Amino acid sequence: MSVIRTESLTKRYGSTSVAALDGLTIDVGPGVTGLVGANGAGKSTLIKILLGLLEPTAGDAQVLGHDIRSDGTAIRTVVGYMPEHDCLPPDMRAIDFVVHMARVSGLPPAAARERAADVLRHVGLAEERYRLMGGYSTGMKQRAKLAQALVHDPRLVMLDEPTNGLDPAAREDMLALVRRIGHDFGIPVLVTSHLLGELERISDHVVVLDSGQLLRSEATGSFLADTGVVLVEVIGDRGPDGVDAQTRMGEALAAGGVTCRPRGALIEIQPAAPPGGSDGIPEDREAAALQLDTLRNLVRDAAADLGLGLVRVQPQTGRLEDVFREEVAS
Repeated sequence: MSVIRTESLTKRYGSTSVAALDGLTIDVGPGVTGLVGANGAGKSTLIKILLGLLEPTAGDAQVLGHDIRSDGTAIRTVVGYMPEHDCLPPDMRAIDFVVHMARVSGLPPAAARERAADVLRHVGLAEERYRLMGGYSTGMKQRAKLAQALVHDPRLVMLDEPTNGLDPAAREDMLALVRRIGHDFGIPVLVTSHLLGELERISDHVVVLDSGQLLRSEATGSFLADTGVVLVEVIGDRGPDGVDAQTRMGEALAAGGVTCRPRGALIEIQPAAPPGGSDGIPEDREAAALQLDTLRNLVRDAAADLGLGLVRVQPQTGRLEDVFREEVAS
């Protein structure tokens, strides 16, 4: 079931030849979807169009079955939106602000106050809900913005840079909240972030944008699949000729027919394609496991022969940051 669907969505400002969005076609389903892109990639423009706040130049889009051109009010009724920038009135208490947003969304007074208390508790502001938001820390402000996005029990939540400006501990808490919304509460989430490692951990699906165009749209697991590369770390003394442990190990592996190179303090071993493999990566799990076992034995024996300590032999999985960099470069 599609939560968001766009077809050749395009947005140009004025007579400029540069498009903020250029023929974007995506299909977003349930769960947590990460929207990735550098500044100017079109993320905020896409969200504004999906909310019915900005008219596209061309193309179509539906949000929860509502057409963006004709059903903007209906979309905003069923969607919760957390903006990137600070937009909280400093002279209001969080409880009053969230109640107000609930009333704006159509909840009656009693239900609005009950719902506001519930969501403020869920986001961790139960004790601070009666304080003026002008005295909130950045983390507390982000939580208050998240609360107002959830107060009307939306069917979809759009979060624009929810960890912006947070320290590591507060970022972890916010990420846990986002994942809880998408999985425990069952509310689909579209979340943007410049910190790509965050999206690896919380997203079920990733959409990569660059200059308004779609680069990739896949399940997160497809981005993070095993690359076939193996990383080796050894420790030990220098040899009689003064060569360090890493170099000695690399030379021994190369003499054994292994293609390898240094990567910082590690040794990167390139995969050797077994029969039926392509690009050095086996086609099936059994072949991959056999290849890795053979390589581990070779590494173990080489380290033992040299008298080195073997710290780790680790298959390298992809990272979203690496994939994004490679896609944009190509």
